[in-house]
Amino acid sequence: MSAELMSLLAKALGETVYMVAVSMFIASLIGIPLGVLLHTTGKGEILENAFLSQTVGAIVNAVRSIPFIILMVAIIPFTRFIVGSAIGTTAAMVPLVIASVPFIGRQVETSLKEVPYGLVEAALSMGATPLQIIRRVLLPEAMPSIVAQLTTVVIALVGESAMAGAIGGGGLGDLAIRYGYQRFRPEVMIATVIILIVMVQLVQFAGNSLAKRLNRK
Repeated sequence: MSAELMSLLAKALGETVYMVAVSMFIASLIGIPLGVLLHTTGKGEILENAFLSQTVGAIVNAVRSIPFIILMVAIIPFTRFIVGSAIGTTAAMVPLVIASVPFIGRQVETSLKEVPYGLVEAALSMGATPLQIIRRVLLPEAMPSIVAQLTTVVIALVGESAMAGAIGGGGLGDLAIRYGYQRFRPEVMIATVIILIVMVQLVQFAGNSLAKRLNRK
């Protein structure tokens, strides 16, 4: 493997890690509260609100139904408005965040549903407020499951970040398309695939380990 290829791979890997890490951080800041809202406003829950639950749920489902590659193209004007460009790693993070927020919301909602309602009832009987129940009962009890679910989201983001390379998003996907496919260099394609596989394995291992550690607590 040439020094040029090694340099290109290192740069592309750095761009991919940057895209995934920042996108995941921003999406989690929005998606986790969204998941809490979806759960707590559901029927029979502590903040039951049928209209709000159904409206937010419909929006979440609508965004989740849009294929990522179509979403990237459809929101190009919005991306350009937010970051000043529709090309590059920073621009690619806009659709990555938008695609991930509803995914995280649904995953967190699923994790919170696994918390026994008896714990919520016990907290209510002791006079706990809805916010206290969310902070001290629902989130702590569901945290191992939430971590496992977020691991799945990170892995999905790795794949989507590679797809972003199809329209100049940078990272490993861009490298694979421009150098591996368009310039007929199969060694570049193979190298990027191997790196992506290793990334996914490392993320899955780290996520599983953290979830198990939280579960023991």
